[in-house]
Amino acid sequence: MPIARYPCYSSKAVVAAAAVVGLVTAAVPVLVVIVVVLVVVVVAVRVVAAIVVVVEVVVLVVVVLVVVVVVVVLVVVVVAAAAAVVVVVVVNELCQSAF
Repeated sequence: MPIARYPCYSSKAVVAAAAVVGLVTAAVPVLVVIVVVLVVVVVAVRVVAAIVVVVEVVVLVVVVLVVVVVVVVLVVVVVAAAAAVVVVVVVNELCQSAF
């Protein structure tokens, strides 16, 4: 029977959802490199700006905030992608069992 008659996802949808999670997971090392570069920049700026304490503190706070935002966004994206795959797989299984 053709899949078009039923409101179920095809296996291609499940594979596509898994591919999206794979791509998001592949982006994790890139974000880790960004965080490492930011930390190196912080250390370099602290060395250069050791004389001017105010500038050092402001730069340190800004970079720490940027790192926190990057990590939070990373966690949200990975969790959302994983949740999307779980929903697609569960809905597909329920739908297939109904028909």
